[in-house]
Amino acid sequence: MTDRAPTKGPPNKRPPSERPPSEGPLVEHRLTERPPSDFQLRLAQRRARHRGRSRPYRVGYAMAGILVTLAGVIMWGPVPGPGTLVIPLGLAMLALEFAWAERLLIRVHDYIERARGSVIRSRRARIAVVVAGTVGALAASAAAAIFIWDIPLPV
Repeated sequence: MTDRAPTKGPPNKRPPSERPPSEGPLVEHRLTERPPSDFQLRLAQRRARHRGRSRPYRVGYAMAGILVTLAGVIMWGPVPGPGTLVIPLGLAMLALEFAWAERLLIRVHDYIERARGSVIRSRRARIAVVVAGTVGALAASAAAAIFIWDIPLPV
């Protein structure tokens, strides 16, 4: 045991051992220094509601979360597709009970958000390349028609 006095300051800056139990784990604060996202706040609210349920319900819910996650891993094996959607669903179920699942779910959510942003950016870039290519092809066709067929230009 240390002789330190409890740290003053906002709850997210205090070490986990000095947080009152009413605050819950708030794992997202330990992962990064940035404020929690809307997704993380909603997850914390759901966890608080889930903690009020009976123990048999919570055990059954955790077992169902494990089964859903395992089913997603099995579906993910042969062909990427439905497993990619089912695994985060199982993690979301497990995140209500386990801090490790919450940390993993937050990482998956951040990865999905980054991928979504890159798809949107690449789509805009692809559209710009197609438009530029089309305009270039039309200009090249017009120039070729003028010079190959010797079309007189109005002066």
